[in-house]
Amino acid sequence: MTASEARTNFFAILKQIETPGVSVTITYEGHPKGVLMSTDECEGWTETMDILSDPDEAAAVLDAMRKKDKEETVTLEEFKKRLSLE
Repeated sequence: MTASEARTNFFAILKQIETPGVSVTITYEGHPKGVLMSTDECEGWTETMDILSDPDEAAAVLDAMRKKDKEETVTLEEFKKRLSLE
């Protein structure tokens, strides 16, 4: 979306980016200059980048991903039942 379109439709864009996974790229003179996304989305990306920038944390995540098929997993509903939360 051009910067002019974004300026004209700013409040509509704010509503649009409330949807998880939705972002809007703003262009100026035909070149991408910025992205609008929800605060939650931005915080998620920031946290992911923080984790991946720390070699120890990144290794722990990769290790957990490798082990996930070998270890028992349960759904959230099963977990709640086991803890008598439902």
